Amino acid sequence: MKSILAFIVVFGLVVFVHEFGHFFVAKKAGILVREFSIGMGPKLVQWRPGQTTYTIRWLPLGGYVRLAGPDEQSEIDPGTAVVLELNEAGIVTRIDASESDLPIEGRPLRVTKADLVDDLTIEGYENGDESQLVTYRVDHDATMIDDTGTELQIAPRDVQMPAAKPWKKLATSFAGPFMNIVLGFVVLFIYSFASAGPATTTIAQVTPNSPARQVLKKGDRIVAINGQKIASFDEISEAIDSSKGKTLTVKVKRNGSTKSVKLTPKYSKKTKSYAVGIVAKTDESFAAKLKRGWNLSWQVTGMIFQALGNLFKHFSLNKLSGPVGIYSETSKATSMGLTYMLAFVGMLSINLGIVNLIPIPGLDGGKLLLELIELLRGKPIPEEHETVVDLIGVVFLLILIIAVTGNDIYRYFIK
Repeated sequence: MKSILAFIVVFGLVVFVHEFGHFFVAKKAGILVREFSIGMGPKLVQWRPGQTTYTIRWLPLGGYVRLAGPDEQSEIDPGTAVVLELNEAGIVTRIDASESDLPIEGRPLRVTKADLVDDLTIEGYENGDESQLVTYRVDHDATMIDDTGTELQIAPRDVQMPAAKPWKKLATSFAGPFMNIVLGFVVLFIYSFASAGPATTTIAQVTPNSPARQVLKKGDRIVAINGQKIASFDEISEAIDSSKGKTLTVKVKRNGSTKSVKLTPKYSKKTKSYAVGIVAKTDESFAAKLKRGWNLSWQVTGMIFQALGNLFKHFSLNKLSGPVGIYSETSKATSMGLTYMLAFVGMLSINLGIVNLIPIPGLDGGKLLLELIELLRGKPIPEEHETVVDLIGVVFLLILIIAVTGNDIYRYFIK
């Protein structure tokens, strides 16, 4: 249960931040955000303080934003029974197309035709009287209650994403991945400050009955090993492990003077590496932890780019993880404690941000590529062409998700 809850929180957080990036920039760009949902599945509750409807849904996994666009146009099929709410000027401000038992108060209409994108009109037969066809103007900011009971603002063409300037569309598409990368950096900084400070080259403790016991002391600062200058404790660990048990010449600073000692590492079955039995002193200063957080964030970013490069050179499903793989890794991180969980969340968020920038249709990177082409050619890409590209991308991603999920189930639960 603990692992499931951790997965919901971790996955939900990175997806929520991603969608919030799209939401925030779209609002600033004048693109209508019809809905911002927390969770998936059936609606639990909704509220609408402005143009955007906010919903909380039953399945607590991530969320989504519904940006106004060709695939998000409000449509009413001929023959649908609706109830219209009018303002004092006789203009429609609210349409109930839910056909529920508890409709809003207003004028019932059997729709024959509705255009809620360009003409902003709705026509039909009122009160069952089919002898006279009536037409109503629809307010630009009118709302419509759909068959799920969700009330959303209609999406006239001027507030749809295709109508926005190319650079605004670029910014909106880029905002989601960018926010994931920012979240990853922030979480890794938190991890750095929540953990013990970075190890220095100064010895804080010498383990009893260890190779270092007779030649090193607390307070010694290691400055060189086998003639190679040492700048970090990682370099000390690497030199010891790569020795394969051969004697090392270690130069240390002790009480203001420098001396050289001989040290022979021993193999540890527990850590499966060579060791000499020293514990490094940590640097608990603010500056040291800040620097480590920054360096760690860029190291993770570089590792992800390197992994993507290797993936394209030598593709393998084992190099990919879907929800099942993320759940398994989240479970492992949870069992190792809070700091490990923070590191995992940071890496996962940066990974999600970078992967979404890959120019594959269906991902944000695919949208960015099309929007960049539009910006360079100075005119929009035909809507039907963009739809075909998106459809191909969605099918490709769906097949990939199925394959990755099946492989994850085999790797983590069967193999």
